[in-house]
Amino acid sequence: MLIQQRPETAPIQAAHDRVYRALRLQIMHGELAPGASLTLRGIGRQFGVSMTPAREAARRLVAEGALTMSPSGRVTTPVLAPDRIEELAALRALIEVELASRALPRAHIAMIDRMRSVNVAIAEVVAKRDAIGYLRLNLEFHRMLYLRAQAPAMLAMAETVWLQLGPTMRALYGRMGRTEAPAGHRTILAALEAGDEPGLRLAVRTDVTQGLRMILMGEGGGGSAPLR
Repeated sequence: MLIQQRPETAPIQAAHDRVYRALRLQIMHGELAPGASLTLRGIGRQFGVSMTPAREAARRLVAEGALTMSPSGRVTTPVLAPDRIEELAALRALIEVELASRALPRAHIAMIDRMRSVNVAIAEVVAKRDAIGYLRLNLEFHRMLYLRAQAPAMLAMAETVWLQLGPTMRALYGRMGRTEAPAGHRTILAALEAGDEPGLRLAVRTDVTQGLRMILMGEGGGGSAPLR
């Protein structure tokens, strides 16, 4: 039997979904730094909603590991310890390599050309030292490929990892001082054009773990195991 949603709850649900999706993208794209403090009142004010949808959106993001919430309702983005960074990097290497491998048989020239265009745009934001723009376009580059895998559950898992890493990746890229797009992207594109699955798997694995390795090496991560 289909349960009808009460009319008075529908606007609240719609507001909750809108706040959740917008805040989720902000976190994933690194618009919030590690340890950034938010309040439910501030979230509500930012998105023009009451406390209830702000609270529900925050709770949903807490459940996904993107935020932490204190009993008083204070919300923060997590500051990840080296072992947690290593765990998430290992997940990226496992999930995204598999997505790329599944996508390869469905890759086509038009998609590769679009990925190349995104990579050009990445070079432009890198030249401007735009860390947030870099992170957003970098995820777009990868998502464009992974969508061809036709593995929605696996892609959802990858996006949850991106979400948890968003603030940390923003901090990393803000310090890296890049002057050009990642070399790994060119290797990925070359492997796609050649239909080279082993080369593609290696290129994706290297690309998605390289920056996180730098965090572990540069921030006293010597006590954690190397990425394998």
